Amino acid sequence: MILQNEKRVTNNKKPETNMKDLLAQYASFNHWAHQKILEAINTLTEEQLHQEIISSFPSIFKTMLHIWDAESMWWQRLKLEEHVERPSASFTGNVEDLQKKILQQSALYEQWVSNATEHQLQHVFAYISHKEQHKIQVCQMLLHLFNHNSYHRGQIVTMLRQLGVTKIPNTDFNGYLKSHKK
Repeated sequence: MILQNEKRVTNNKKPETNMKDLLAQYASFNHWAHQKILEAINTLTEEQLHQEIISSFPSIFKTMLHIWDAESMWWQRLKLEEHVERPSASFTGNVEDLQKKILQQSALYEQWVSNATEHQLQHVFAYISHKEQHKIQVCQMLLHLFNHNSYHRGQIVTMLRQLGVTKIPNTDFNGYLKSHKK
């Protein structure tokens, strides 16, 4: 008998993890990783947050805005809102306000996934992007979003290193699993 992720395994079979449990774990990971990277960002000056660094977005602050935009816009699509708004278009707050918005949005995903049914996770919805209509399953959208956020948190790590920050948190999924062992 082998123990894997605290589940008993016999006859060389792997423990079964259903999609909902995995997505709930990823939603929790996403929130945790946001918290970790935001803690590192809190060590920066206002000038460093807005300093132009070559990347997908020209500063850490603008990369954070993009993460929030993506989470918010996918949330609006998930909720079948007719007009999807980019929240950064009207945002006038500071970095602390932005951090709160990011964490509030990711907490909504955590809560939604934990309460979702299998049917809700399998549901296909239509959305418009770049004037074209697309369809996606909710479970696929969630995986896309959490992966998207990991990608941009990785860019923030690179930007932090370019700014001379040496204390960089581990925001990998495996780091999350290690820190959440029961």
